[in-house]
Parts: sequence; C-alpha cells; structure tokens
Amino acid sequence: MKSLQIETASLSYPVFIGGGIRKNAAELLTSLNLPMTKLLLITDEEVDKRYGEELFSHLRSKWPVKKVAVPSGEQAKSIDMFMKLQTEAIEFRLDRSSCIVALGGGVVGDLAGFVASTFMRGIDYVQFPTTLLSHDSAVGGKVAINHPLGKNLIGAFHQPKAVVYDTECLSTLPEKEMRSGLAEVIKHAFIRDESFLNELHKMDSIEAITIGQLSEMVYKGISIKAEVVSQDEREQGIRAYLNFGHTLGHAVEAEYGYGEITHGDAVALGMQFALFVSEKVLNCPVDRTKIASWLKSLGYPESVKREVSTEALINRMMNDKKTRGGIIQFVLLDKIGSVRLHSFKAEEIERWLNMWRLEGDK
Repeated sequence: MKSLQIETASLSYPVFIGGGIRKNAAELLTSLNLPMTKLLLITDEEVDKRYGEELFSHLRSKWPVKKVAVPSGEQAKSIDMFMKLQTEAIEFRLDRSSCIVALGGGVVGDLAGFVASTFMRGIDYVQFPTTLLSHDSAVGGKVAINHPLGKNLIGAFHQPKAVVYDTECLSTLPEKEMRSGLAEVIKHAFIRDESFLNELHKMDSIEAITIGQLSEMVYKGISIKAEVVSQDEREQGIRAYLNFGHTLGHAVEAEYGYGEITHGDAVALGMQFALFVSEKVLNCPVDRTKIASWLKSLGYPESVKREVSTEALINRMMNDKKTRGGIIQFVLLDKIGSVRLHSFKAEEIERWLNMWRLEGDK
C-alpha cells in the first residue's frame, strides 16, 4: 500500500492507495482517530452489486451503519437525490460526530460530499473511489450537484477526512469508464509533467493497460493534484489550471444531456480545443495532429456532434463557474507543463470554436 498526504489550508488528510485495501476499511478509518458515532454509506446501484455489502459488513463490525444506493449515472447529482439523502441522514439520526462514506465514482463522491458539507452545517466524510476518473474528483474537496443549466453549479469546498483508493476495483471497469478516467490522467500530465505525458503516449489501447500501470497513473495523478491543491485550496489562483479542457468539456456534457457522453470523452474534446486556442494565441508548440491521432486510437471522440450548435455551447460556457462578468476564462498552455489563464469575450471563443470545428470537418 502506498500513501500520500494532502496538505491544504483547512485540513491535512491521507490518501491510501493499494490493491484490496477496502478489506481493511475498519482498520484504516480507525487510524483517523475520528469520533464517528454512526456511518451513512452512500453508493450507487452498480457499485453496490459488487462492493456495497462487502464494505457494509467491514464497517458494521465497528460502527452502526446505514447503506443507501442511488441510481448510477450523472443524473443522480440532482436536488431531488440530495434531499432524499438528507432525509436518510435525518431518519438514521446522524449527528455532528457522524461520518458519511462515499463508495463509488465521481458522481457518488460529489453527491455524498455535498450532503456531508451541508448536513448540520457540515460533518465528516471519507471517499472510497472505485473508478479511474474519481482519482481526480475524490481529492481536493470540490463537492457539488448539477443544475439543468450547468454542471456542478450548486456545491461547496469540503475536504474529506481520508481517501481510500482500492486499485483492485479498477479491474472490473468497462472500457468506456476506463477511457473517461484516463482523460483526467492525461490532463494532469499536460499541465504538469511532460515526461509523464510521453509515458502515457506509448499506450495505444485501453485494453492493454495493466493494473501496475493503473496504480502508477493513480499515484502520479493524485500527486500532481495534491501539489496544486496544497497551494490553492479554493481555486483563487493556480487550482484553476486543473480545469484544462473543462470549460468546453462541461458545456458539451450539459448540451448533450448528462449521461449522453462521459465526462472524460467531453474533457478530451475540451483539451483538443484548448490546444487549438493555445496554438493560435500563445504559439504553443504541441503537435495537435499527433495528439488528435493518439486520442482517436484510444477511442475518444474526434469532434463535437454537428447537430450541437456553437451558439448553444457558448451559452453553456457563459454559465460556467469560471466566467467573470461575461468574460470566459480559459486554461491554455504555453507548452506542456506550463499553464496560463486567458480571458476571452464570448465572440472571441465563438470564432475560435467555429474555426476548430471547421478544421475537424476537413
């Protein structure tokens, strides 16, 4: 088992990474020295079938536990599901010394974390990520639910007390979920580590990735995020760099309809557009043709669906959390590992987006 410490202004907490460590859940949570009078275990229906009862049994050996499974998919990050979970917490008589345990991917982590951040004005929670994508979302304390007009618009900063990352869970992920998570790994490499990106570039298929490679990806990805979050917990500065590819990515997710495209596929499109703008504005030397070909070989989409209008995507970006006073904030690259924030008027982004889409149609 590997571990690393996340250091933020508000909290320091451990991330445990290893195969099969969910089976040591009671021991690992006990080591945190938290009061934990009761636990509310929140998972989703698919993860529950594989790991829900097992983790419930391990935790129940030590604490009173209630397990609740929400529907799988992005649609679960809704105000209705948020209220249902608050009701479950109240009926189970959680108190301020209780703890919420999030078992699942990014959707469960975001939803359960937001419930924890608001129940009785905030109680503890612990993340048990089960997907590659959640190596990113489980660390850093961003918790949220969606609004029909935009992703993650209703949320908070609420750091977990620990992250227990069992890499054994990754072996059962379908290819599309692996690809979705890999996009965030690629993002971390783009913004921070060219040698890591070069290593990733040697992969030419999702199926060929080994458990050993996955463990290394998770560790490096979390290490990069930890470094950034430790300097800027609440996204007042460099934490915004972690949004590379996300401005268009979130717009695509919302415009397609949540669940119609994976987060990672949308972010992969967003990164390719960000590289296009980086080349035009900052003369970024990245070989976009080579990157596009590699991403295509891994199964990522090549372009935004034609029936989705540029105008609709711009309107979505105008509702993005990073937009200020009608000015859209974009994360661009001078070069791999060197990031710069750039502000654009909507008409500027519209022009770049039309040019990029036209390029993709050739």
